[in-house]
Amino acid sequence: MVKRKTAIVIRKAHRYLGIFLGIQFLMWTISGLYFSWTDIDEIHGDQFKKEVKPTVHNDLSRLDVVSSKFDISSLELRTIASEPYYWINDSVLVHAQSGAVKSKISEEEALTVASEYILEDLQVLYVDYITEVGKHHEYRGRALPAYVINYDHPENVKAYISATDGSFQRVRHQSWRWFDFLWMTHTMDYEGRDDFNTIVLRVFSLLGLITVLSGFVLWYISSPTLRKFFKR
Repeated sequence: MVKRKTAIVIRKAHRYLGIFLGIQFLMWTISGLYFSWTDIDEIHGDQFKKEVKPTVHNDLSRLDVVSSKFDISSLELRTIASEPYYWINDSVLVHAQSGAVKSKISEEEALTVASEYILEDLQVLYVDYITEVGKHHEYRGRALPAYVINYDHPENVKAYISATDGSFQRVRHQSWRWFDFLWMTHTMDYEGRDDFNTIVLRVFSLLGLITVLSGFVLWYISSPTLRKFFKR
């Protein structure tokens, strides 16, 4: 059997590793429970949105007329506040009937876009205009500048509309924010949330494995049944 001194070292290592890793193990467990008990569609805010019906437009500018003004590599027809627009090369918004270039949509147009996606019973409190966000902002990684439509709701519901192309980007609410926080603690990516290859996660995963293995070793060296078995 293992010497007493060695057993004490293993026991201490197991104990202190357990204390050091305990909080992260707890967060992994809590976040895992939260993920398994929540509906991902509700986290995305589908309960605040309605079905968007496609709009039919007539008398659009011919594409040869548009292409004479732009070197087109990509083109998409969009409806913004009931008006048709060509979104060209992911950078230029052109009215699909008049041919006028639009630098950005107005606040009123953003409200109209939001009303096409968000349920009518949600009342608008105020509108913000953002040009930059931090690494941990709930709108990180999305098109800027953008309008933020704030609604009167216990979950602090917000809709984000791109000011550049008039597209409805995201709806955010309190349950999503909890999900985002717990996802950060689960992946241990405290910058962008979605990197599963961080050094911190690798170190904690390795130390967690060592903690579990040391527990098995402790059971092996301290089990009366095993001691009796090896004395035979």
